[in-house]
Amino acid sequence: MADPVPVITIDGPSGSGKGTISQLLARQLGYHFLDSGALYRLLALAALGRGLELEDEAAVATLARGLDVGFPPDGRILLDGALVGEELRTETTGNAASRVAALPTVRVALLERQRAFARVPGLVADGRDMGTVVFPAAPAKVFLTASAEARAERRYKQLKEKGFDPDMAELVEEIRTRDARDANRAVAPLRPAADALILDSTGLSIEAVLARALGFVRERISA
Repeated sequence: MADPVPVITIDGPSGSGKGTISQLLARQLGYHFLDSGALYRLLALAALGRGLELEDEAAVATLARGLDVGFPPDGRILLDGALVGEELRTETTGNAASRVAALPTVRVALLERQRAFARVPGLVADGRDMGTVVFPAAPAKVFLTASAEARAERRYKQLKEKGFDPDMAELVEEIRTRDARDANRAVAPLRPAADALILDSTGLSIEAVLARALGFVRERISA
């Protein structure tokens, strides 16, 4: 019997740097990459575009089951055959994604779609419940976190570079609100898996975080 496909899970709150670290890890190891948050953001965009109420669980779950999304190898993201741009990464979309992610039947609808990304030679899965729910048997799990202030500062810099004029206090409050919603939702709350490496990126460079994560992953994958 062949060994199962190795899966590395990188979970954590918004703005912790898990997307950047996940992509760098995937590149270093030659693995596939799953941005599970993009699936929820795409679903939120589709729901908003269709005029659905985000708390209408049945309607959003139905939409999730038939959602037409694509992740070509060139890094593009497609929704209903059309290229998705910066609207995917706005605070509005992120907050909407957090709301639909709290709906139990929506999470079930997207569960198998996420698991299907595990293909040889391996997968790096970025999200909030990758290690606890989607890939509980993954051999290497990392929970990446940072203070709300540090995450708000990173988001502030990103928005400034894009020509926006964000309010730092509002960003901190939005992050804390989203953290509370994600940590207290009834299904798949945001929390580290029991066997995860908890890595606080506050005050650390990307290179330092990557080195620690990569060392842990190589130790666990080769064990």
